[in-house]
Amino acid sequence: MVTDRNRPATSVYGGHTRPLVGGVATVAGSAAAFTERVYWGFLWRYFWGPVVADGLGESCLVYVRSSGSVVPGQAAGGCARVPEHFVAVPGYTTVSTVGYMVVLVFMLVGVYFILQRLDLEPYRQFFFALVPFMLFGGVLRAVEDSFVSARRAGVQPPVDLPWSGLIISPFIYFTVFFVTLGAILASIWLARTGRVENYYDPLRLVGGAVLAVTTLYLVVLAATTDYVGWNPMVFVLTMGLATAIAYGVYTAVDRYRPSIHAGTGYMGLVVVWAHAVDGVANVIASDWTHLFGVGAYTPKHVVNRIIIDVTTAVQPAALTAIVGDSWTFLVVKIVVAVAILAVFDEQFIEESPRYAVMLLVAIVAVGLGPGTRDMVRVTLGI
Repeated sequence: MVTDRNRPATSVYGGHTRPLVGGVATVAGSAAAFTERVYWGFLWRYFWGPVVADGLGESCLVYVRSSGSVVPGQAAGGCARVPEHFVAVPGYTTVSTVGYMVVLVFMLVGVYFILQRLDLEPYRQFFFALVPFMLFGGVLRAVEDSFVSARRAGVQPPVDLPWSGLIISPFIYFTVFFVTLGAILASIWLARTGRVENYYDPLRLVGGAVLAVTTLYLVVLAATTDYVGWNPMVFVLTMGLATAIAYGVYTAVDRYRPSIHAGTGYMGLVVVWAHAVDGVANVIASDWTHLFGVGAYTPKHVVNRIIIDVTTAVQPAALTAIVGDSWTFLVVKIVVAVAILAVFDEQFIEESPRYAVMLLVAIVAVGLGPGTRDMVRVTLGI
C-alpha cells in the first residue's frame, strides 16, 4: 500500500510539471529576447502592471514605448489604449484570468499529490480546519488596501512595492497557500509525534490565530489613524444577510432535493455561505456604500463586470435606481454554488474523498477570499 501510494505520486507529478517548467522557460526566454513585445506588451501589461497599479492606487499605469518609461495614466494623457502605449489597469482582464486559470490547474494537481502523500484523513475535518485560512486571505488582502489608503494620506506604508505585491491578487493566493502548507506540516508533525491527539485541531487554531492577528492589525489602524474608517454595520449586514441566505438556500435544497447535500453535508452549507458572502459584499460595495458615507467601489473581476453590464443593459433604469445593478451577481453566485454541489454526489465523495475535498476547498476559497476582502474594505472605508 505504501509503495503503491508513493511511486505514482512522484512519476505522475513529474510528468505534469514538465509542461509547466517548459512553458515557464519559454516565456522567460521570449521575454529576454523580445523585451518590449513579450515582457512589456504581455507580461507587464496583463500580469505585473495591474498588481503595481493596484498597489499604488492608480487608475492605470502606462508604459510609454518611445521613452521606455512607466508613468501614471494622468501623466500620459489618460488610460486610453493607443499603439504608442501599453496600459495596465488594476484588476483582472480576460487574458490574465485565463492565464491564472491555467496556473490554478497545475496548482491543483500539485495540491492533490501533496494531499495524497500527507494522508489527511478525515478529510471533512481537514476541510473545516481550512476555513479560517480562507478568511485570513481576504483580511490579508485588505491589509494591502490599507497601505494604499496610507499612501494617499501621505503616510509611508509599513510595506511597499515590490514586497507588498505578495499580498495583492493573484500573488496573495500563493502567499496564503504557503502559510497554510506550513501550518499543515506543523500540525501533522505535532500529531504524529504524539504531542496532540489529531492534526486538525491545531491546524484550526493556527488558522484562527493568523486571522485574529491580521484582523487586530486593521482594527488598531481604524482606532489610531485617519486614513482607515470604521463602519461596523457593513460587517454585520454582510455576515448577517449571507448567513441567512445560505441557511435558507441550504434548508430549501435539503428539503426538496436532498440528494444534492447527501454527499457534502455541512461542507455544502459552507460552499453556499462562502459565495453568499462574496455576492452580498459585492452588492453592498457596488450599490449601497453611500449609506455608510463611503465612496463607490467598482468590480475588478471580468465575470462580475459582465454580469453587472448585462443587468444595466437589460434592467429598466427606474428599477436600477431603486435596487441597483449588482443584485444579479448574488443570484448567479448562489445558483452556481448549488449547481456545483449537485456534482458532488454521495458516490463521488465516497469514491474520491481526497479529490472532492480539494475541489471544494478551491471553490470556497475563490468565493470567501474576495468576499471577505470586499466586506472588510467597505467596513474600513479603504
